[in-house]
Amino acid sequence: MIDQDNSRTASDTSSPRQRAIETYEGARDRAADTLGQAPLLALAGGIAAGALIAALLPRTETEARLVRPTARRVKKTARAALDAARDTGSQRLDEMGLNRQRGEATIRNLLDGLTEAARASANAAADAARNKG
Repeated sequence: MIDQDNSRTASDTSSPRQRAIETYEGARDRAADTLGQAPLLALAGGIAAGALIAALLPRTETEARLVRPTARRVKKTARAALDAARDTGSQRLDEMGLNRQRGEATIRNLLDGLTEAARASANAAADAARNKG
């Protein structure tokens, strides 16, 4: 007769060290498979991890001195782009007749209409209840 204990795998009888090694190797193989299937995802993850580490490290005086002019130029360019986008967007909305005053009037009309509809519904419900009773 076959012994019941033969159905156990090698990892069931191995030492904790051996199981840890097997687990590590399995995780490494799965990670290698994942990286092989999605290298751009791995690259994005690496860049994100690098950016996080860089953000957590303190900035040196030399780094601040070297980066400051570029940071100012980037900030100035971004601010100019934001201002241009906001001005162009506002101008286009004004050309279409969509401005703050018209929006406020539209919302006011909508709220007035909703209020009137609610009143009419309440009156109809009250009339129906009176007529039933």
